[in-house]
Amino acid sequence: MDSAPSASAATPRSAGRGRFWLGLAGILISIGFLYWALRGVDPAELLADLRGVNVGFYLLSVALATLTFPARAFRWRIILASSGDRVPYRPVWHATAIGFMATNLLPARAGELARAYAASRFIDVPLARSIGSVAVERVFDGLIVVLLLALSIATFHEAGAARLSGRSVSSLAAWSGAAFIVILGFLFFLVHAPRPALAWLAAVLRRVLPQRAAEFVVRVTRSFIEGLTVLRSPAAFAWVVTCSLGVWLINAAAFYAAFLAFHLGPLPLTSPLLMQGIVAVGVAIPSSPGFVGVFEWTGVFALGLYGIAQTPAASCALGTHIGWFIPITVIGLWRLARSGLSLRDITSGGGEAAA
Repeated sequence: MDSAPSASAATPRSAGRGRFWLGLAGILISIGFLYWALRGVDPAELLADLRGVNVGFYLLSVALATLTFPARAFRWRIILASSGDRVPYRPVWHATAIGFMATNLLPARAGELARAYAASRFIDVPLARSIGSVAVERVFDGLIVVLLLALSIATFHEAGAARLSGRSVSSLAAWSGAAFIVILGFLFFLVHAPRPALAWLAAVLRRVLPQRAAEFVVRVTRSFIEGLTVLRSPAAFAWVVTCSLGVWLINAAAFYAAFLAFHLGPLPLTSPLLMQGIVAVGVAIPSSPGFVGVFEWTGVFALGLYGIAQTPAASCALGTHIGWFIPITVIGLWRLARSGLSLRDITSGGGEAAA
């Protein structure tokens, strides 16, 4: 009789320990990247660059970056509604704001699960379906970012000739683009042959995972495939692609406004496409809340490809990150307080479901 409670209590305790170690690892990763970003930077020059920022362009950069979040919510609504249900925009926007706020305050991209959990509460959709729709979003983000990155490299040979881990940036972009084209073809296959794919996945997972975890992954995968029904509808697919392009072009414009704010350049119009592509790859690494350190190092690296010295590049990356961090964090905290949920609710809710 006494063993059941202790066994059930072991799961949240072990999950809590796992989150602790994952969070600690993320913080250490961020410290390392921040050190590399700021190593050799003159503090006095850095502060002078931050004080000398063009306020008008800086505020424009912050406004454009913040605008990407309601645009993301509009795209997410289309994906959620792809199964035929009517999904209102406002609760999707509220869940989006809360999720990205949680990403800024929690380690290891925990905001993705928090966003999915908030959506499941606000619009009464199954959590697995909500998580699957977030995964669909990430696929479209990857496709668009890599295509824009390839465009920027194709138009700027110095960046294409740069090397990262012994391989040229252009070759990495080309291989990534090819991989995403293959992935898109595989997604079309999933849409038209979901049963064989799910049956194979379930058989594999039940051999390597506990039954509850395997069933949850299968449910999420099924919901992911349901979210891919946008590929069957030319209109919905066109909307999602258009929205994805809009999100990342607005984000690129925000980067370019930041370049102007910190008096960098003149830089090519395609330079923000390269920067956001490199930053997007970098922030995929699990790190501390808000991608601190990773954002700065990838920003310094990207600007260095255009001949920008380390100190002004670090000033731009750091100042931009701070400006972009604050608005969505404040909006998300405000929406969370209005929703009646707490930060603990949205993190434990999503985490327990995924456990």
